[in-house]
Amino acid sequence: MISVATADLSTLRTYLLELFVKLAYQEGDFTLSSGQKSSYYINGKQVTLQAQGGLAIGRLLLSMLPPNTQGVAGLTLGADPIVSAVSVVSAYEDRPIPALIIRKEAKGHGTQAYIEGPTLSPGATVVVLEDVVTTGKSAMLAVERLRDVGYTVNTIIALVDREQGGAAFYESQGLTFQTLFSISEIQKFYKSST
Repeated sequence: MISVATADLSTLRTYLLELFVKLAYQEGDFTLSSGQKSSYYINGKQVTLQAQGGLAIGRLLLSMLPPNTQGVAGLTLGADPIVSAVSVVSAYEDRPIPALIIRKEAKGHGTQAYIEGPTLSPGATVVVLEDVVTTGKSAMLAVERLRDVGYTVNTIIALVDREQGGAAFYESQGLTFQTLFSISEIQKFYKSST
């Protein structure tokens, strides 16, 4: 077993790919949150909520952030453990980056805010993180909410791209999109390991 805390990033990426194939990827008949039917499903939370998975994700995504990143954010619930992991790892790396969680609906009490977390300076550069991208609409909602309060959002980073239009959609919106894994890579690894 590798040490997730000290392994080099290439080893860490392979380790995380194995976790996704072993814990998160399933084949069968599924209906996605977009309403689309699919012959496979990825439950990212099976990896992101594992201690070792969260640490691996935090280290890998932190290494992918643009140098000027002042915050990481994502739409609840899938992105919650991801933004938290990146934020915690950033503190260990002496590059503290706060995490923001974007609600789907405004809070029903208090400030009725869509965004939970520290208030950043106006114009702060925030990167949106996502677990699995299909059409790209979920992360785009987070981008819009962040821009509505004056933050600068130019980048989305996902753990898995289902390769069903999300990347093209983000490009059409002028956003930079990066992903750790494509669904093709996960499926290839899955087939070679079964």
